[in-house]
Amino acid sequence: MNDETREAVMTATHRALCTHGFADLTTQRIADEWGKSKAALHYHYDTKEELLRTFLDHLLAKFESRLACESADPRVRLDTFVDAVFAPVEADDDSREFAVALLEIKAQAPYSETYRDRLAALDERMRETVAGAVRDGIEAGHFRHADPDDVARFVVTAINGAHVREVALDESPSEARRLIEGYLDDALGRDPATEVPA
Repeated sequence: MNDETREAVMTATHRALCTHGFADLTTQRIADEWGKSKAALHYHYDTKEELLRTFLDHLLAKFESRLACESADPRVRLDTFVDAVFAPVEADDDSREFAVALLEIKAQAPYSETYRDRLAALDERMRETVAGAVRDGIEAGHFRHADPDDVARFVVTAINGAHVREVALDESPSEARRLIEGYLDDALGRDPATEVPA
């Protein structure tokens, strides 16, 4: 499958998830969003689970590209991480629907090794990013001493909780962002970065 076709199928999967949710997602509905036949979709993906595994890999790759920050300043890297987590996932105005669909996928993780593995990889990547920035910030004298792994686990746990609150209680993610940034300031004694994120 070429990159253009793969991107079109991933976009169609995203739209179908937002429109129908995980429970009512079918390969036919994805094919309809793609504008092709169900047979054309099955030519590339044997099962819906295979397609969703690819979709989760696609989301992970996109998120990792948003986390990419070449700055040597760990404060900027930490700010970039927070921006990446709380920025809308897509340019479309369907972030609420997608957040619901993603929570439905998370709810399937106890029953699906495929989903569990992808979500665990995302969790690990997020914790590594935070812990690495915290560790470097302590070594550079920007942050006071704290256990980088504990800070990372707390932040990522809070982000996951914020996702549930956003979906279940219709709470704005901006409130969680404020609390997480306040926690980082308190735990690390952060001083402002002199470098502006690109």
